Amino acid sequence: MARPIKFTDQNKEWYFRRNHCRERLFETREERQRILIVCEGTETEPNYFKSIRSELPPNVVDVEITGTGNNTKSLLERSINIKEKLETNNHPFDQVWIVFDFDSFPAHNFDNTIKSAIARGVKCAWSNEAFEIWYILHFEYRNTGMRRTEYKEKLTVLLGEDYLKNDQNMYYKLKQNGDQNKAASWAKMLLKDFTERKVSHSQSNPCTTVFLLVQELNRFKVISDD
Repeated sequence: MARPIKFTDQNKEWYFRRNHCRERLFETREERQRILIVCEGTETEPNYFKSIRSELPPNVVDVEITGTGNNTKSLLERSINIKEKLETNNHPFDQVWIVFDFDSFPAHNFDNTIKSAIARGVKCAWSNEAFEIWYILHFEYRNTGMRRTEYKEKLTVLLGEDYLKNDQNMYYKLKQNGDQNKAASWAKMLLKDFTERKVSHSQSNPCTTVFLLVQELNRFKVISDD
């Protein structure tokens, strides 16, 4: 049972912060969000975002995650179909995200998918060249391009163990050994640099906007009472 708050504590900063968090939590519960995340991959990306979802209060946000196996060009249409299938009039999705890599697809497919998604109100968490650049940024700033074959070798060194692409515990390993805040900061720096130089998305290597989706999900984490 929580200890009663002394009258003299009610003017203290910690008391204000805790009660302010409670007020925000109450308001958020009244406006429960629904987010749909549709991933190009079937394991790596879904596993990562499912781990984040496990830390979110389900009474505050409902996150649907699916891996389709679709390529970049068809992923957007697939996400729209899933959205229409899963949502109802009483429970529409507040946000729809697609998660995909540049991969080996033609540059125009990658650029056009991002352009079309924005036009249709779908948000993109894209990576060039692969989702693993987001992992690497948890450990170091990287502004030189990498081939897909290099990611496994680099992450094996950084993690101190063999990197397994579909590791279900990767989110927790990164959380324990890396720094998500630095990763987001460095990813933002990369994106800003390419944007200011007007480099196309398909030519922005290395770069990722996964941090935008991660930060959006983190918004729904709440501070529990002591």
